[in-house]
Amino acid sequence: MGRGVLANKAAIVTGGSSGIGRATALLFAQEGAAVLVFDLDRAGGESAVQDMNGAGGRGTFLTGDVSVAADCQQAV
Repeated sequence: MGRGVLANKAAIVTGGSSGIGRATALLFAQEGAAVLVFDLDRAGGESAVQDMNGAGGRGTFLTGDVSVAADCQQAV
C-alpha cells in the first residue's frame, strides 16, 4: 500500500469499524490514503486499523459519535 490514486491524501471514514464503512476504509488505505476510522465500536475500529496497517497501509482509530459536534471537531 502507499501508492495509488489516493497517495498523499487523508480520509476520515465514519462507521469504519464494520460493513460498507470498513470496506471503504480498507480500500482507501489500499489506494494510499492515511485513514482515520471514526466509530463508536472500538474493537471493530481497532481491528480495521490492524488490517490496514498489517497490509502496509496507514490507519488510525478514534472513538467518536458523529451526532456529537465536539467528537467531530476532535476527529478533524
